[in-house]
Amino acid sequence: MLLIILLIILDQLSKYFLGNVVNYGAAFGILKGYTTLLIIISLIVIFICIYYYKEKKLKLGLSFILAGTIGNLIDRILLGYVRDFIDLRIWPVFNLADTFNVIGVILIIYISLKK
Repeated sequence: MLLIILLIILDQLSKYFLGNVVNYGAAFGILKGYTTLLIIISLIVIFICIYYYKEKKLKLGLSFILAGTIGNLIDRILLGYVRDFIDLRIWPVFNLADTFNVIGVILIIYISLKK
């Protein structure tokens, strides 16, 4: 639980100080203008993660997904958009919450394939 809180704080602080791109959609700008739908999807992801959180092997991956999802959900609810700032020039601009989600998915896939 502490990891989730720390990651959310890190995400929000980084967006506050570095966020310079406004994203009204999801990854790659899809679903632009569908903020309510994206909020609902985020809530569903959060509930699914909480449901599976009892699985010890999945906790670390789910913690990263929870932190990333909650971090972007905070932006969507409070601002109506997500703040992005990491620009690699070869990929659409993203933020730490997006990175946390990717890390979480990779961890869960790795653990699932390791069985």
